[in-house]
Amino acid sequence: MARPRIVQTDEQIGFHWVTPGGTPVGLVDLVHLDSEPHRLVPTHLAALDDAMVLAAGRFGQVLGGSRAPTAAERTDLRELHRAIDRLCVEYCDAAAVLGTVVDARAGQILGTAAFIGIRARFPLGLLGPAPFDGELDQPSLGVVSGYGQLIVVDPERPWAGGRWVIRTEDGRRYPATLSQLLFDSSGVHKDAARREHRDALEAVVRHAGDGDPLIVACAVDWLLYDWLLAHRDGPDSGAVQFTGPEAARDAAAVLGGIQTSARCRSTVDPQLLELPAALGPFGNARA
Repeated sequence: MARPRIVQTDEQIGFHWVTPGGTPVGLVDLVHLDSEPHRLVPTHLAALDDAMVLAAGRFGQVLGGSRAPTAAERTDLRELHRAIDRLCVEYCDAAAVLGTVVDARAGQILGTAAFIGIRARFPLGLLGPAPFDGELDQPSLGVVSGYGQLIVVDPERPWAGGRWVIRTEDGRRYPATLSQLLFDSSGVHKDAARREHRDALEAVVRHAGDGDPLIVACAVDWLLYDWLLAHRDGPDSGAVQFTGPEAARDAAAVLGGIQTSARCRSTVDPQLLELPAALGPFGNARA
């Protein structure tokens, strides 16, 4: 009996599903059509994991910022981030339809994909300004004394996001990140900082429908990126890792951020989440 399958050619970045007849189809549509839909979601997740390994190997220097992309690589990076956006949203939509529990493994794979997608957009100028960009003081060399605080852009607009700063006794505000608080600072209640950051991300997602899509996307991207940076399995790695008793909630927050960012950006880029055009002869397929 013919089954839906995953298709990826040597020239293609990412992958897509096709029906038994070879027609490109989104994963969420397949779960409504297939006789064994629960097989499709873990297969999609495993294929996404493989695709991210390939992308990291192919674009590692550019994604890591050690060199600027060439003109050809800029085109590839655009294709890469669009494929990641589509594949992550497909997974999230299909998992919701099937009632699939979002566990730490799913969060780690999709979080890694989101990290790579954000890094792919960075050299293309497709990330908006960080919250309070241009409004914060710049520290001089040396140790900064103060306390970390997550400041929201506007309490009346929870969808506008926020960011970490170091506030000094003389009232200066220096830019900070969750990673700095967790790994490079003393006297920080790390679990509380993580929860506060996650709460801020969840608040943007929860109120996304109330705000301008581009402002929401920018707010989500910076909170999500800061979160993912702080949850890598090493300082030189792009692989995200969730552990501990709140790993499932951490994963769910990441998935919510991924969906919200992509859907908001698709309001000005209608083709962002569309399936790729038919590619002719099929390459590698996974049933």
